[in-house]
Amino acid sequence: MNYLVVLFKNKERKKIINKFVTKERAQAFYSKLLKDSESVVFDTRVENAEDCFFELGLLEKTKTNFDLYFIRDNLGRQVKVELDDPDYKLIQVSNYKLPDKIFDVIENKKITFDTFVKKYLPKTYVKLISRINNKVILQNDDKINLFSFKNETESLRFLSSLSEFMMDNSRMDSIIVSETSKPQKKYLYDLLESKGIKKSSLYRRTTTFRPRK
Repeated sequence: MNYLVVLFKNKERKKIINKFVTKERAQAFYSKLLKDSESVVFDTRVENAEDCFFELGLLEKTKTNFDLYFIRDNLGRQVKVELDDPDYKLIQVSNYKLPDKIFDVIENKKITFDTFVKKYLPKTYVKLISRINNKVILQNDDKINLFSFKNETESLRFLSSLSEFMMDNSRMDSIIVSETSKPQKKYLYDLLESKGIKKSSLYRRTTTFRPRK
């Protein structure tokens, strides 16, 4: 294949997303991915307990030597992009928002942000959404749902992203509480424990650990 669309994580190639023979089809696919990325509300910023960022690259096959490709990092420094295939050169690269997943504790599965909104945030009732540690609690009348995130910062970022999403869509049907008081936390611990969730799991502040090296 003459062209590769590649996902980079922290300046290193993570995976090849697609391959193309012609540049026109490769650029069309590349542009569509970037456009779709713009609508991502909650993107991936932590993997294996480490901060990360993603970029989308367009690579072209070449038979000649070419100059090394450099891009500027968040501090304005010139950083060399490492390619593990000498047969290709990087002709385009852009920041990319990779959608993150939310862990639905009750259902014991990961869901997308769009699924969270469609399934758990109907416009018909006023809902209370609050946070303890790395968990987010959704109260809709007598129904309780619990969602877990990688760490406390991520649960807080999720609520911030959710607040912006609700405001952008002129939705006033949810009360979002990012910081809870001690009495409110005790109430939530007792409430969730009454629903069969172990309090010891609620005390945890992270669900990811750094891999051993």
